Amino acid sequence: MTKRVLLAGATGLIGRSVDAGLTRRSDIALTSLKRSGSSGSGQPIDFEYLCAEPETALRQVAPEGVDVAISCLGTTIRAAGSQAAMYRVDHDYVLALAQGARALGARQFILVSSVGAGGSGFYLRTKGTIERDITALDFARVDLMRPGMLLGKRTETRLLESLGQRAVAALAPLMVGRLSHYKAIPAETVARAIVQLTGEEGYGCQTYDNSQITRIACS
Repeated sequence: MTKRVLLAGATGLIGRSVDAGLTRRSDIALTSLKRSGSSGSGQPIDFEYLCAEPETALRQVAPEGVDVAISCLGTTIRAAGSQAAMYRVDHDYVLALAQGARALGARQFILVSSVGAGGSGFYLRTKGTIERDITALDFARVDLMRPGMLLGKRTETRLLESLGQRAVAALAPLMVGRLSHYKAIPAETVARAIVQLTGEEGYGCQTYDNSQITRIACS
């Protein structure tokens, strides 16, 4: 049976590969969303309108309903301009997507979160909050991806992230046990795992660290 899949964040580091992978699946009817006014392919949507009217906004782009929704949305304080602006993207936009998708019948939600979600610091607190709010929406299945630092070429330059990638890569041999969760991981690997999980049956909330993501991607 064909699964109706809604993907937000398809132009990002992980989302690009998820979009490509799902497009190749014959059992998937994919609708990828892009911000209104932005370039590239995808169905344009006004995320502010989505926040105000989640169900109505999504019904306009997915009139036949949704089976699975995937969020690869994410930004940084530097890119967004402030903590409030970052929270708007990483929490409010993602939550509105989930609320709208659930109203249209979605049973599964896949969220790209972060290792350490719920920990100290604004970024990790935001990730923990959106994980909590998504799981409260009564999806039959929620898959929370918690990768370490992502490796890959972004469309925009993030100097600090680039330096961080090099540092984490250099320290990788020393990162064993629980520290292995913080190792750098290719964005392509995370995307492959998401593609594999899309449309999976089962119930409950599952979380995936680097090792679990890699195992699923290679299965």
